[in-house]
Amino acid sequence: MAKKQKNSIDTAALQETLQRQFRNLDTRDPSLWPPLPRYLLCIFIVAAVVVALWYVKLTDYRDALDAERATEVTLRQDYQTKLNKAVSLDLLKKQREQIQQYVIQLEKQLPSKAEMAALLSDINQAGIGRSLQFELFRPGQVIVRDYYAELPIAVRVTGKYHDMGAFAADIANLSRIVTLNEIAITAGDKGGPNLIMDATARTFRYLDADEIEAQRKAVQGAPK
Repeated sequence: MAKKQKNSIDTAALQETLQRQFRNLDTRDPSLWPPLPRYLLCIFIVAAVVVALWYVKLTDYRDALDAERATEVTLRQDYQTKLNKAVSLDLLKKQREQIQQYVIQLEKQLPSKAEMAALLSDINQAGIGRSLQFELFRPGQVIVRDYYAELPIAVRVTGKYHDMGAFAADIANLSRIVTLNEIAITAGDKGGPNLIMDATARTFRYLDADEIEAQRKAVQGAPK
């Protein structure tokens, strides 16, 4: 019984000693504090510094992670773009080949400068073959375009209506490109069965090397 009372007295004394160390502490000078409050203050400061450093480090990690995620999104988009280009590359190659073949076919339909005389003869023979009489067949001034030259031909023929239609069809079926424009059909003289057709036939040819060089120099010398 006496031993238990002694332990109780010691605990009370210890509590009193601890409480006494936390009384009347001078907050302006912690160095004057008793040992226990000083130790607890040091532990608190160390813990606060560790937490602050951990927070800063965690923030750096989070920023780095966000940057890596943004880089990943950019790389995925770039990969998808390149993948789409790779998938469509074969289709683009096929389309390019088709365009090249189409251009070659068009070039075959354009006569050279030396072949123009034969083409004009073909137009004339097409009219004669349909029993049309040429009243006018006058080639005009050559119009040079970027990649080809255009030759307008003033044409006037007399004949029957159906023969004129067949002549127009024959012109369209020539191996070279020839178009009939500005067509005007009027009644013939003395009210006979023959009609008069005025039209402008336009044919085209590709430029020779000298003309292409002249075009290039003209473009380079043009004021900007």
